[in-house]
Amino acid sequence: MFDSGVGGLTVLKALKERLPCEDVIYLGDTARLPYGSKSPQTVGRYAVQCAAELVRRDIKLLVVACNTASAVAIGPLREAYPGIPVIGVVEPGAQAACRASLNNAIAIIATESTIAGGAYQRAIHAIAPKARIIGHPCPLFVALAEEGWTEGDVPEAVATKYLTAIFNPASGTESPLIPDTLVLGCTHFPLLAPAIRSVLSPSIRIVDSAATTADTVQAELERLTLLRPNHGCGETRYLTTDDAARFARTGTRFLGTPITEHEVELVDL
Repeated sequence: MFDSGVGGLTVLKALKERLPCEDVIYLGDTARLPYGSKSPQTVGRYAVQCAAELVRRDIKLLVVACNTASAVAIGPLREAYPGIPVIGVVEPGAQAACRASLNNAIAIIATESTIAGGAYQRAIHAIAPKARIIGHPCPLFVALAEEGWTEGDVPEAVATKYLTAIFNPASGTESPLIPDTLVLGCTHFPLLAPAIRSVLSPSIRIVDSAATTADTVQAELERLTLLRPNHGCGETRYLTTDDAARFARTGTRFLGTPITEHEVELVDL
């Protein structure tokens, strides 16, 4: 799997919890982050280069653990590597949101580029054409996750500011759309799930695209009879394109378990 940085480690965490016997190689393209500010053509080129580094290590399945790359590069990746299943984070999140919603009203929070690009909106409407969707960018959540400010007054205040407009619209609004499901459309956002949950009604369903992607990977490996037998824990290897020490330090926070600098291989794409 690859991501533009360390956010995709939330997908890795979910995947290892679901499939502990699988060997996983994670590539964080930290030298070229963020992908969100790049053109679709550039992101596509970066994605194919990341995939090439992983493919030469004899992988059986590729996970695009990046919302921006999932939105624009799944097609080019499948064309470049037709013999390898490619799974992004957008479609699994959209499918889970459609299953979770009872009133067909879904909110998506993500980075500005993901919301503006409309990938989640298109994926949801492809499944549920009549779904009513609110997309709201929450850029400060990324900074809070990177800094480790995931619980307490500050993240809860930011969550309140972002989410009030969605779930508690101003009085007098004609037929306000009140979603019953919230999609965490950025791989950084699962770290802030406790703060997000604390400011929402218990009835609101939260969909974590990291967890739903892990479900999709398991189903695909089972379908292709590629699932590794239950024989001990699988190996996890970490690659980065810049500053192994920083990757280990920040990645430890996202993964929830220690990553040491000597475990991280520096690669040049």
